[in-house]
Amino acid sequence: MNKNYFEIIRAGINSTFQDLGRNHLYHIGIPFSGAMDNRNYLLANKLTGNNHNHPVIEFAYQGPHLKYHGSPINIAITGDVSFEIKKGDNLIDGKCYQSFILENNDELDIISTNKSVYGYLSISGTFDLKFQWSSCSTNTKANIGSNGGKKIGIGQKFSIKQINNDFSKKRLVYINSKIEKIRVLRGTNFNYFSDEAKKMFFEKEFTVSKLSDRMGMRLEGPKIENIIDTNIKSEGLVKGVIQITSDGNPIIMLSDHGTIGGYPKIGVIISADYDKLVQLPPGSRIRFQQVELSDAENLFKLYEMETQNLIYQIK
Repeated sequence: MNKNYFEIIRAGINSTFQDLGRNHLYHIGIPFSGAMDNRNYLLANKLTGNNHNHPVIEFAYQGPHLKYHGSPINIAITGDVSFEIKKGDNLIDGKCYQSFILENNDELDIISTNKSVYGYLSISGTFDLKFQWSSCSTNTKANIGSNGGKKIGIGQKFSIKQINNDFSKKRLVYINSKIEKIRVLRGTNFNYFSDEAKKMFFEKEFTVSKLSDRMGMRLEGPKIENIIDTNIKSEGLVKGVIQITSDGNPIIMLSDHGTIGGYPKIGVIISADYDKLVQLPPGSRIRFQQVELSDAENLFKLYEMETQNLIYQIK
């Protein structure tokens, strides 16, 4: 065991190592995976002085409780997260979007996300992880990625190969905003659905069900009528595509989605709205808004400009 390492006292819920994911493997049934909330992932790495594709710990709802052993190291947490740092007898209330120094035997307790799903822990160092297809991203459904393709578990110890010794304080003033409607492009099977069903899809509310994870988000609400065929020959899927199951309920494919599927596709979430979509916890209400491809392209350019501007603000 390296002299610098984290010990997992509590694993949290769905805590995994993630980076930007793995490319060009759809043809063998391997999705991109990677961080669910791309912006918060990038901001976490910038706050600890890492490059943009550095491995971080992603957690959902409740994060891990970790004890640090070794030389001083910077950490940062992004998202809407409550956490504490224990330094001996002193307890520090953590704040997201700023760096903190952990010293030997300090404890970091990531208590919960707040009305959101995902948070990110970045360190000013390099975890000693095994990469698979040029990525550490963990897909627990397929046992792919670092940590044997498994969630982080209680009692595990994760070594740090190298520490970045820049301990300058970094912070960003940023609030995770909500979005009134999730914007959607028409899907390849849009015309499988009746005019009334299409109108209902864009005018009615849906609720995020408890049956949601990194693979997909199931919605509950008005039934979307299919007038042609509720099942089709299996064909390729992409992240954010919205399938309508045979019972008329939508299911949105997320980062660890299967690469083929046989339900008709009514739409696909635009890339600019994906981060906000995945942060909606069960019970959240969703409304959809149809946009054209040119609008989606412009919105994505704006999203990327905003993200780069936030990264530039971190000093």
